[in-house]
Amino acid sequence: MSTGRNTTIRDRHRKIIARGKPPCGICHQPIDYDITDHLDPAAYVVDHIVPINAGGPDTLDNKQAAHRGCNRTKSDHLPEELTPAGGARVFETTRTW
Repeated sequence: MSTGRNTTIRDRHRKIIARGKPPCGICHQPIDYDITDHLDPAAYVVDHIVPINAGGPDTLDNKQAAHRGCNRTKSDHLPEELTPAGGARVFETTRTW
């Protein structure tokens, strides 16, 4: 099943979001939009607020600027599943086997 993503729209949304140079929508810290290494954890990426695989649309109003590292940590979690610091909740379990 196709997710409905389109690279032309993706690139257009990326430029529109970067135009305002907003802070990271996950950790709320400034983003250095001049980083050219796309693998740098501080690099600018676009995050789906409600992940595509959770039923979120691939539309501009469901996207926000994020650091690559923050987006990787958020993964496919919903906003309400995140801690105030922006990371995903950590659930610890005890095994007795």
